[in-house]
Amino acid sequence: MVTNEQRRRQLAREKFERQQQRREAARRKARRRNAVIAAGVAVVLAAGATAYATGALTGGDKKEKAADAAPDGLPTPSAPSKGPDPCAKPAPGSPSDKQWKSEPAMTVDKSASYAMELKTTCGAIDIKLDAANAPHTVNSFDFLAKEGFFDHSKCHRLTTAGIFVLQCGDPKGTGTGGPGYKIPDENLKDERLKGNVYPAGTIAMANTGQPGTGGSQFFLVYQDSPLPPTYTPFGTIGADGMKVLKKIADAGEQSGAGDGAPNATVVIDKATVTRS
Repeated sequence: MVTNEQRRRQLAREKFERQQQRREAARRKARRRNAVIAAGVAVVLAAGATAYATGALTGGDKKEKAADAAPDGLPTPSAPSKGPDPCAKPAPGSPSDKQWKSEPAMTVDKSASYAMELKTTCGAIDIKLDAANAPHTVNSFDFLAKEGFFDHSKCHRLTTAGIFVLQCGDPKGTGTGGPGYKIPDENLKDERLKGNVYPAGTIAMANTGQPGTGGSQFFLVYQDSPLPPTYTPFGTIGADGMKVLKKIADAGEQSGAGDGAPNATVVIDKATVTRS
């Protein structure tokens, strides 16, 4: 007999998977439309077409941008509401616009210990990285952190119903950005993911709903969240970092529906990865 709790988790998983599917459909539509526009611009001005193609992820009118920003990017909140902001002002600087064509060469040592610190406007989030079981992911984060890719980027999504995560890692701040390359899924059979639940304190990769589509976006789980094991878990958040996440979560999100931009101004001022 299915309990109320099991039914709630099942509904939450189904909702999240539907959102992932809508996002992928919206992205395919946007890519097709952008390809047609870019081709037309090329006839008029080849240089202009090149510039347009480099920004194709954000091409289109405002309506299309909102559709393209579904999870792992966000559905754009239709009626945002203000809430108290417990965080400080961001450090001076602009988000990165760097892009790469391929995954960086492997440099991490799978037998070594790695840690990441996210210095945010809301406090420092300390994370122990799992290089042994997610080497490609940790290697990518080490590379991107050294390149300053995460610096000055907003954490663009907070969920407060069904699943409980803060999503970050997109310099665009829309949920549509990434580093230009994809990394493989890893560690999906982690024994901690029991009963299709990502436990509080997990950091995992976001994706488009399809295998092997991780880029730079990730989510921080501040409360046990029912999700299918399709998102690479690659580390655990420390006790101090969990306190910061609770402060962010307590401030709520802007849509009022449990899935929107955080009311807190969560900006990663600096991300660092260190080996010990």
